Amino acid sequence: MKQQLVKSFEELVNEYGKTIYKYIYSLVKHKELAEDLYQEVLLSAYLAYPSIKEQGKYKSWLYTIAINKCRDYWRKENKSKHFWKEEVYSYSVSVESPYIPEEEVLHNFSAQQMAEKINLLPEIYRYPIYLYYYQDLSLVEIAKKSNLPMSTVKTRMKRAKERLRPKMLSLA
Repeated sequence: MKQQLVKSFEELVNEYGKTIYKYIYSLVKHKELAEDLYQEVLLSAYLAYPSIKEQGKYKSWLYTIAINKCRDYWRKENKSKHFWKEEVYSYSVSVESPYIPEEEVLHNFSAQQMAEKINLLPEIYRYPIYLYYYQDLSLVEIAKKSNLPMSTVKTRMKRAKERLRPKMLSLA
């Protein structure tokens, strides 16, 4: 059984491997990074391979894994570079407030000023912000660590940012 599983997975890689790699490379534009992400895609695909029911959808399944691995990489990279840039929280943009590029506002402040403003937040908002940006924990890890549902963590992050935004703009 295991031998057959490995053989059929090898056939899948032989059939779609090059196109998946080229797709990843077209997204990240860096050979070594594309190779690393490709290996992650293959590992994830291999681990999940026995659970796939519809054999006709292998190609789209591999593409989905590939784009998700790229997104994970970009999210990790952007988290370390941009405090405000998060697509997860873009679901509730207020129509009343004018759009302000948050990345530009962020660059006007030093890390110390940012930390001072974060420390002014109530504990329920300060804690998830601290864990996310300073401890580099994912939202899932924050939810587990604080014994809260994921939706609560997302809401607290969103509200913390809403409270921080005017404080940061008032200094600009």
